[in-house]
Amino acid sequence: MQEIWQALGQAVDLIVSLDTEVIQISLRSLYISGCSILIAALFCVPIGGLIHFHDFSGKRVVINIIQTFYSLPTVVVGLLVFLFISRSGPMGGLELMFTPTAVVIGQVILIMPVLTGMMINALSGVDRAIRDTALSSGASNTQAMWAILFEARFAVVGALILGFGRAISEVGAAMMLGGNIRGYTRILTTAISLETQRGDIVLSLALGIILISIAMVVSITMNILLQRY
Repeated sequence: MQEIWQALGQAVDLIVSLDTEVIQISLRSLYISGCSILIAALFCVPIGGLIHFHDFSGKRVVINIIQTFYSLPTVVVGLLVFLFISRSGPMGGLELMFTPTAVVIGQVILIMPVLTGMMINALSGVDRAIRDTALSSGASNTQAMWAILFEARFAVVGALILGFGRAISEVGAAMMLGGNIRGYTRILTTAISLETQRGDIVLSLALGIILISIAMVVSITMNILLQRY
């Protein structure tokens, strides 16, 4: 037990001293996950709006399928993307394998169902009278949609934060697509996995503390926004 407390103390020292490797891995994780959530939002916000604002045959089935993919295994996403961007795949000529871009692609695919489903839920929570009032006041469908988005802004931001948390905590796709290359594609989760196997418990603990801290900030922020909503 004493060895554990000693390792924990050394891990905290690494963080406090702003160890170069720890900072680089943390910043790279934030950058990759940040890019992933921004790209996913460009697709998921409009898609969620289209699904919510339009009635069509099979709408409930589409929503159920989206919700089913909430728990999509990260290794399955990694496998599917690998088949496309590997040398023998249809996108092999782009040479994306074992690059940060490959990790971003995997994370985008992973969080898109969560973000789309959360968007639909956020918009569904807005009083329908707001849309009717906007349309009766002469607003176009697009303007009415923006009015509803504004009303649901805290829930929308909460959905983005949840998607970010899902992205930064995944390991399977990042390991398969990024290769865990030091100084290039190594992020918090893959580094923790590698350093634990190598026996560098101090560095693993330092990275784990940072990852848990990020998850805590994400959770607290989301709860605050949802309470305001």
